[in-house]
Amino acid sequence: MDLVIGRVVKTHGVRGEVVVDIRTDDPATRFAVGTTLRGRAPRQAGGDESEYQVTAARMHSGRLLLSLEGIATRERADELRGTLFLIDAADVDSGDDPDEFYDHELEGLPVSRVDGESIGTVREVLHLPGSDLLAVVTPDGREVLIPFVAEIVPTVTRDHIEIDPPDGLVDPVED
Repeated sequence: MDLVIGRVVKTHGVRGEVVVDIRTDDPATRFAVGTTLRGRAPRQAGGDESEYQVTAARMHSGRLLLSLEGIATRERADELRGTLFLIDAADVDSGDDPDEFYDHELEGLPVSRVDGESIGTVREVLHLPGSDLLAVVTPDGREVLIPFVAEIVPTVTRDHIEIDPPDGLVDPVED
């Protein structure tokens, strides 16, 4: 499984720099000079993967600017617009803290009520401005959005999530 660590938003200047929207908690390491990045072109551009060597990296107005080997013109840099920089999920570990998880570590975990009743499986973790949500697919195919807060999700382990939902959050509405 691939994780996105950044996305090329646009070009910067005329010498081939690209503006990158950072999607990693460790940009200094992931985008360090000398690092080889795996990039996937947008679907409309074919979705092909290529490797890019970082030759320079700097912050500018809250965004990361990268120079990549072989990308020396604005036109060439503009061809990278929408490219996703990826890493293999197996290369990432949330560490020893029992209360910290990466999204990919939660996706696919079974979810049950604190009384043991199965609810479904985490499909995705959604990060919204108000709060994070767990998108859980139930055995009958419905998707249930569960606020990822301690009051509703009291237990998260490496292999299971327990929830204590208020009435009506998980159960379908009956007419």
